[in-house]
Amino acid sequence: MIELPPQAEPIRSAPVVHASPRRRLSRALRIFGPGVITGAADDDPSGIATYSQAGAQFAFGTLWTMLLTLPLMIAVQEACTRIGAVTGKGLAAVIRDAYPRAVLIPVVFLVAAANTFNIGSDIGAMAASAQLLLPDAPVAVLAIGFALVVVLLEVFVSYRRYMHLLKWLAVALFAYVATAFLVTVPWAEALQATLIPRLPLTRDSLFVIVAILGTAISPYLFFWETSNVVEEGHSQRRAENPDGTPVFSSGYLRRLRIDTVIGMAFSSVVAWFVILVGAVVLNAGGVTTIVSAADAAKALIPLVHTFPNAGFLAQAVFAVGVIGIGLMSVPVLAGSTSYAVAETFRWREGLSRRFSQARAFYAVIILGTGLGLLLNFVGLNPIYALVLTAVINGIVAVPLIFLIARVSTRRQIMGRHVGGIWSRIGLWAAFAIMGAAAIALAVSYL
Repeated sequence: MIELPPQAEPIRSAPVVHASPRRRLSRALRIFGPGVITGAADDDPSGIATYSQAGAQFAFGTLWTMLLTLPLMIAVQEACTRIGAVTGKGLAAVIRDAYPRAVLIPVVFLVAAANTFNIGSDIGAMAASAQLLLPDAPVAVLAIGFALVVVLLEVFVSYRRYMHLLKWLAVALFAYVATAFLVTVPWAEALQATLIPRLPLTRDSLFVIVAILGTAISPYLFFWETSNVVEEGHSQRRAENPDGTPVFSSGYLRRLRIDTVIGMAFSSVVAWFVILVGAVVLNAGGVTTIVSAADAAKALIPLVHTFPNAGFLAQAVFAVGVIGIGLMSVPVLAGSTSYAVAETFRWREGLSRRFSQARAFYAVIILGTGLGLLLNFVGLNPIYALVLTAVINGIVAVPLIFLIARVSTRRQIMGRHVGGIWSRIGLWAAFAIMGAAAIALAVSYL
């Protein structure tokens, strides 16, 4: 007698489980990685000061620079993420292996010097902003306090938790976006100024243009994002090829590109709104030169004008924003220097390592933050220092972009992941435009 097989159980559809809003948000944020953090850190206190000064001094005259810098930013940072993903090394390590030390050492020195000055100006801005809320507190004490907080966060907080914290600090930048919709903006005029450049090339305008280029396309971001892609791979325990390079899928590179584009777009949109608000509120109100944190804070008064003590509330919003972004950008600056130095001398590196595992790496972070702090005791105006920092970055970035363009197209380094035609155009355009702007500024002083 033939036995029939038992009748299969009817297939039941799995119950539909709806994710909670918090879980859906968490999933959406997973794609946000080094690129988004880099983009938010790009609008650091130096950037806020530079964009505010541009709007105050030239009204809508520099809005077009945001359309110019966005594709250049994407090209440079995408190349950096690709270099980190393909080689499994930071930018300084790749340059070290591909070029003589005579090339590497000056590059690392320039980056370390620019970053130290940037750290000092950002700490000074945070202290000056905090004094708006605590007028009786000495700026020196506030600066020392912020430096200590940054060092403690970077040394003792785990990499994953620290990256999560940095993502949420970016929310502070939306104060300028909100302000733009609370004031009367001639949107047609602003759009026209964005699409059609109308700015006479004088020494002052060149100074601001180089500052905008330097704060949008900053050298420290090149090293930070490259190394953080490597850090992300280590934290995820990604497999390696026999030659030590990471194993990854084309989908991973695609995710990094999306992350980079979102981060750079976020940075550019916020910067555009900062210039816009500076033009509509400050320039229209007769403020054409920002000399203090209180001057810069006036741009946010429309955000709180319906509340009592609107002036103080505007200062509070500005202070919270600058401090929040400063707590994000100063660690990025110090970390960028440390990655570059550690890779140069082949030290153990990485924020994913504990202090006991990478003492030299963390020592550079502490030293860089300390030296930057000392710059606040030489009597330099904090707001002017922020804009000057952006100009320095605009000059230092030029030789670095040249090296990135060369490295990203060398097949012996990048294999089949060399940059395509659009990447090459973007990188060499960034090199040419920033180089020409830096030369024009230097000539204007002769």
